[in-house]
Amino acid sequence: MQSLDALARQAAALVHGIPTIDVSDAARMLQICNACRYCEGYCAVFPAMTRRLEFNRIDVHYLANLCHNCGACLHACQYAPPHEFGVNLPRAMARVRVQTYAEHAWPPALGALYRRNGLLLSLALLAALALFLVLAAASQGSLWQAQPAGDFYRVFPHGLMVALFAPVFVFVVLALAIAVRRFYRGLNAGPADAAASSEAVRDALTLKYLDGGHGDGCNEADDAFTLARRRAHHLTFYGFALCFAATCVATLYHYAGGQPAPYGWLTGPKLLGVSGGAAMVLGTAWLWRLNLKRHALHVDAAQRPMDRGFIALLFATAASGLLLAAARQTPALTLLLSVHLASVMALFLTMPYGKFVHGVYRLAALLRWSLEKRQPKHADPGEA
Repeated sequence: MQSLDALARQAAALVHGIPTIDVSDAARMLQICNACRYCEGYCAVFPAMTRRLEFNRIDVHYLANLCHNCGACLHACQYAPPHEFGVNLPRAMARVRVQTYAEHAWPPALGALYRRNGLLLSLALLAALALFLVLAAASQGSLWQAQPAGDFYRVFPHGLMVALFAPVFVFVVLALAIAVRRFYRGLNAGPADAAASSEAVRDALTLKYLDGGHGDGCNEADDAFTLARRRAHHLTFYGFALCFAATCVATLYHYAGGQPAPYGWLTGPKLLGVSGGAAMVLGTAWLWRLNLKRHALHVDAAQRPMDRGFIALLFATAASGLLLAAARQTPALTLLLSVHLASVMALFLTMPYGKFVHGVYRLAALLRWSLEKRQPKHADPGEA
């Protein structure tokens, strides 16, 4: 007989249109893996798994977000399909993982919508926002004309940009904070300390568990080891970080230094933004190619729209930013600026509901693992 908690979760899922995922199959596979332990050195999932004798819903959610979906365990598993046990941990963890995104999203209905139609929703949102900005510029008679020194504030004033983006940024930060707080509290992880926190951040920033446990990388479409996903993720993430740093430095230039944009090629904002944009273009194009080639058994096909929607928005943001920098003194400025601003806004609006959240959830899972491995086996870190 189902518990009241399980019935409540199913009722909420029906109200918000979130498909429920039965974690019992993932727990069954984890029991088999716990008996075998051949893959214990591959990533953090397996040593964390061995600290448990049974796997409840919280355990499965925790281990699913600790999984980096590298595929190494699937290629090494003697019980993988077509074996009758049908152990496919990467796919099982992927299905549970995306369910955690939907369950903890705020507001929940937006998470369900993006999960079902990620790529279409991303492109439609980008197109709608770009069209709105283009029409706004056209109404002012500045749709196709060069601006002195490439000054895009003559097209969209600084105050208008702040009015558009500040509420979006605040909303995104709030939605992400609520979601990750719900998720971390649901893990029963207990309070974090400095040593565990620094270790978790280091493991996340270096993508430690995308090396297959032996430094040669993980498996893609065949049994060959490769570091391709790790390198593509690094290019994308650190490119995004450089672009965000460029925005922060530009804000300091504007408000603290009294130097409004546009900036020269050798200034801090431009050097950071161009290098970050180039890294993002290379990284996202690589990730898209890897996503298309990914072994069918590694992934849940239902998640591909969400994954590709996020990659597409990252690519559009970076590529449009580079084109804008190159053509800022041409009549194409307004069109490129409209596309770039629309890409940035669409990216931020979908962040709390798309693949972006896997980074913050995985950091939370890594933090629990850093706390947990410092405790005696079979002890709840929340009770330490």
